Amino acid sequence: AIGLLLAVARKICQGDRSVRAGRWFDGMGLGSRVTGKRLGILGLGRIGQALAKRAVAFDMTIGYHQRNRNPNVPYTYFDSVIELAEFSDFLVVVVPGGPATEKMVNRAVLDALGPDGTLVNVGRGSTVDEPALVEALAEGRIRAAALDVFADEPNVPPELLTMDNVVLAPHYASATLETRLAMGQLVVDNLRAHFSGRPLLTPAE
Repeated sequence: AIGLLLAVARKICQGDRSVRAGRWFDGMGLGSRVTGKRLGILGLGRIGQALAKRAVAFDMTIGYHQRNRNPNVPYTYFDSVIELAEFSDFLVVVVPGGPATEKMVNRAVLDALGPDGTLVNVGRGSTVDEPALVEALAEGRIRAAALDVFADEPNVPPELLTMDNVVLAPHYASATLETRLAMGQLVVDNLRAHFSGRPLLTPAE
């Protein structure tokens, strides 16, 4: 999530394409600073809290929304997704998929995020209304988007493929050697725990 946020804000992927094409920074325009901005996290579970912890290093002001307020965190709670979007410079979606969150980020939320706002989705593609997102990007109603997940993977809306203010990733957030080894070890450890009658373990950050 932090990598996508930096990539889209600082135009890292666009810059890479520009250098490879021999254009250098011609036509790129300026990026956006991350430090000191407002980060809205939609879904402050284990992953959302790990994201917030890292965002603190960028002096970001953090707000969040989920079904219930978490009294154990120092971040600002918002009663609705729209209120969180209005607060946010960067809105990161970390909620799980399913009927309760389907198209939770809709046109109204994107309009609340506004022309200076950026959407980052590392949760599930179904939580974002993709046609509404395409329209918002095309019309300049939000600044940019960075997406690791899509509603119909591996199919991506073709309009997004042509937009320089969009960073796309192939549902790749957990794809590091260390993380995949840890996932495998967790399975083994939980099998051992189950058959020995011990409580099951949960993933680390």
